[in-house]
Amino acid sequence: MMVRHPPSGYRPCAGVMLFNRHGLVFAGRRRDIDVEVWQMPQGGIDVGEAPRAAAMRELTEEAGTNKVQIVAESEGWLTYEFPDQLRNRVWGGRYAGQAQRWFLMRFTGEDSDIDIAASEPSEFAAWQWMRLDELVHGIVAFKKSVYNCIATKFGATIRNETYQK
Repeated sequence: MMVRHPPSGYRPCAGVMLFNRHGLVFAGRRRDIDVEVWQMPQGGIDVGEAPRAAAMRELTEEAGTNKVQIVAESEGWLTYEFPDQLRNRVWGGRYAGQAQRWFLMRFTGEDSDIDIAASEPSEFAAWQWMRLDELVHGIVAFKKSVYNCIATKFGATIRNETYQK
């Protein structure tokens, strides 16, 4: 659900949909989960930090690159709730879920400019470029509505941007 402000009880976060010149989207395989789960870079917004700055910081921490151009930003915040089995384990149960501001970014570098081990500890064990529909299909169930929404919002822009190249 898209809202104007992060609701009380939800952790404010920034998310990045990074696409390359072929229209593929960056996906990282989470290091902390036993099953193969891929997601886009995302993370908390620090107190006093602007969402755009948080998105750039998270991208640099998780993908090890800042060779990007911001193309678009979600108008509001997309929210999801943590499943019951995670709620009390994640951040000590302080949050019911996350409210995310999403940014669409064009990757301007080369694949060698991506370094998922740039920050310790690294968020991702592996990375790859994926078709957007593959990434949305494979995301964990509790994030699927957010990924569907952001794919709808940014998908046409990605197609237009890569078609013109």
